[in-house]
Amino acid sequence: MTGHDLQEILVPIFGMVFVFGFPAVIIFWAIYTKHRERMRLIEKGLTPEEAKKYFTITEVKQKNPYGALKFGIVLLFLGMGIFLANILEEVYDFGDGVTFGLIVLSLGLGFVVYFVIARTKTNGTNPNLPNN
Repeated sequence: MTGHDLQEILVPIFGMVFVFGFPAVIIFWAIYTKHRERMRLIEKGLTPEEAKKYFTITEVKQKNPYGALKFGIVLLFLGMGIFLANILEEVYDFGDGVTFGLIVLSLGLGFVVYFVIARTKTNGTNPNLPNN
């Protein structure tokens, strides 16, 4: 048996282990950890109903009404940054560092513009936006 034959045998075995084995281990570990945590709560004196109430989500976070506006502005500025970076790279032969910096700068500007617009629309009363 040569090294090539051994490779032809082991590659499918490792592929099956990585595709099916690791997700199964992760799922099992998550279920086991959740069960162990609940058992410890019951050992501490909580009834199953109290433990169930402990794990239910009672607080619902308010949804940001301007989420689509945020993604629209950020993607608009990202596209403009990529477009401008490509033009400057072709015309002035800028390097990759300047191109990447311009794209990140445009993303930052997009977030700032979104923050200013959302702040003016909510008059600073939205709890999802920081108060400065």
